[in-house]
Amino acid sequence: MDRHEGPQRQSFLHGALLLTAGVLAVKVIGALFKIPLSAVISEDGMGCFSTAYSFYNVIFSLATAGFPVAVARAVSFAEAKGNLLETEAVRSAAKRLFAVTGALGALLMACTAPLYVRAVGSPGALPAMLALSPCILFCSLMSVHRGYFEGLSDMRPTAVSQLIEAAGKLVFGLSGAYAAVRFAAAELERTGTVLGFCPQTEGEARLAVSALGAAAAVAGVTLGAVLGWVYLAFCARRCRRFDGNAVGRVRRREIMKRLLRDAAPIAVGAVAMSVSGLIDASFLQTRVAAALRENPAPLLAMYAGQIPPEHLEAPEHLPNYLFGCYNMALAVFMLVPSVTQAFGTSALPSVTRAWARRDKKRLEDAVGAVIRVTNLFALPAGIGLSALSEPIAELLYGGRMSTGIVAKCLLVMGAASVFAAVTTPLGSVLQAAGAVELPVILVLSGLLLKVVLNFLLAGVPEINILGGGLSTLLAYGGVTAAELFAVRRTLGVPLGLRDNFAKPLFAALACGASARGFFEVFSKRLAQGPAATLLAVFCAALVYAGTLVLLGAVREEDLLQLPGGEKITEIIRKHLKSNQRWGRI
Repeated sequence: MDRHEGPQRQSFLHGALLLTAGVLAVKVIGALFKIPLSAVISEDGMGCFSTAYSFYNVIFSLATAGFPVAVARAVSFAEAKGNLLETEAVRSAAKRLFAVTGALGALLMACTAPLYVRAVGSPGALPAMLALSPCILFCSLMSVHRGYFEGLSDMRPTAVSQLIEAAGKLVFGLSGAYAAVRFAAAELERTGTVLGFCPQTEGEARLAVSALGAAAAVAGVTLGAVLGWVYLAFCARRCRRFDGNAVGRVRRREIMKRLLRDAAPIAVGAVAMSVSGLIDASFLQTRVAAALRENPAPLLAMYAGQIPPEHLEAPEHLPNYLFGCYNMALAVFMLVPSVTQAFGTSALPSVTRAWARRDKKRLEDAVGAVIRVTNLFALPAGIGLSALSEPIAELLYGGRMSTGIVAKCLLVMGAASVFAAVTTPLGSVLQAAGAVELPVILVLSGLLLKVVLNFLLAGVPEINILGGGLSTLLAYGGVTAAELFAVRRTLGVPLGLRDNFAKPLFAALACGASARGFFEVFSKRLAQGPAATLLAVFCAALVYAGTLVLLGAVREEDLLQLPGGEKITEIIRKHLKSNQRWGRI
């Protein structure tokens, strides 16, 4: 046995907070990266950058999706059985397996890049795609380490590595793009060439400079992944408890088969999600175009004063404009499930251990905590988005003509975000209990339902682009209901409708109603615009917290899982006049 430091374990809620903070920080860094990048490499360069990423996402999903979950579940299960050597065996086997799949994914992207850029008519994206392809290998290797630590309930390496990866992308990507553009522009001015290429027109010259900048930016993304992998490899070496090479070849092959079996369905689901986005975009635009041809009056009346005159003069461009508005709302919608994804990741090891040990009480507590904490975040966030859809759209996108259309989409999609946010943690609970394929089957069924509903609803002139939001709401609502039924049937634990659903829902409704009321008061009497929105959100949050306390919706054991939880509970106890209510808090 090697003498190294062991992992730093966190409780479910502590780990979820670490991952959530990491996700939010990564999103902020991502915004700091993309906004100035567009100014450095221009719209032409961003086109090359986006083209490379659109292809990368599909290959990345195929090569890496499901790996962290499969490794985390295998490690948690082995540790629950007290087999510490097995945890190192899993990591050793996973490194070999996922190094191969990552290398194959990188090779596939590099080899097919010339064909892809020719097919989509974007030859300038080829350098960016070639610079991005090694990122698949390093992301695969990172998945092994992240899954290992997550399986041991240590979320710190995952969160820190995400920050390192994002910071590396920001620093090296931006500086690299700036340097590449300046170098290319200087060469072009001096010799009339860009890396030996002689552009024939001004447009070709601008594209060549921008394409080189995009490739340098993508190289920064790859370098960020390398730095994240180096950090995780260092952490893994420090906490290695056994020599993984001691595992026999036959045993390693057996573990590899099990990891592939667990990861494959999740990878299929991830790829389907990527492809379904393309189908979704096609159906929404074509069906809205059909509605405009058949009966344009209801649609035009619905968005009177919110459509630019040039689109009214050329209605064939209107579906693309409305789809752009829908995607602006979709970007806000995705914030809620992106946070709750951390809850599912953090919950997986505790649920797996309870399931492996057949500890019914701990299993019930773990599942209840996942559902309760997810609802405590998702319900007020989603209902708040719907209640303040107009002011939030104006806060984020300003006073554009399209803001009103974005607000209409966000009104529906705010409610849909609640169900979308719940599905991932529930899916993690099912996967932790061994039902790896079931969440994927349910999500794929939901996606199929969404495509059908898109086709039906978007073609109705009175609904048009809002059909995308309604189909999302109905599809994810159906998936959530099916997953809750599966959790109850598969795990045999009560769902706790009163404590885990009714109380958070009542508090969230109070939060949404107060947010709307405060906004109306502040916008008329105290402040206008963003100030009124931010004040309303702050006051609604206070109302929500107070309602949770009055209802006893937050339990003492939940607070004890937080960093410094004992101090928090002690402070609350001092401010409560009666300890009788605290028994339910």
